Amino acid sequence: QVQLVESGGGQVQAGGSLRLSCTASTHTFTRYTMAWFRQAPGKEREFVGGINWNEGSTLYTDSVKGRFTISRDNAKNTVYLQMNSLKPEDTAVYYCATTEVPNFPRSIVLYEFWGQGTQVTVSS
Repeated sequence: QVQLVESGGGQVQAGGSLRLSCTASTHTFTRYTMAWFRQAPGKEREFVGGINWNEGSTLYTDSVKGRFTISRDNAKNTVYLQMNSLKPEDTAVYYCATTEVPNFPRSIVLYEFWGQGTQVTVSS
């Protein structure tokens, strides 16, 4: 069993930055991917990006490339989502999740453990 706890959400104006954190209760070195998803009101949960826990390689959805960066701190069992140049359309509840499936799967059904979510609101 893995527990994921997110923090760092909040409200920011367009063009601003936020950093989200996701801390795992156990060392997840056996898990391939730690990913961030988001869900806006009335929309499906969508893949934002992910990081290979062991190698550190990353993958992002097109809409956040060049603006968002995912990193990890193995010693702290923590993954970060640095969000820069935020836009109102980035407003959503952001979730971290983990899976043993490699190659950054985008389907939510492949992720076994999820955090509780943290709200990010970007005002224009």
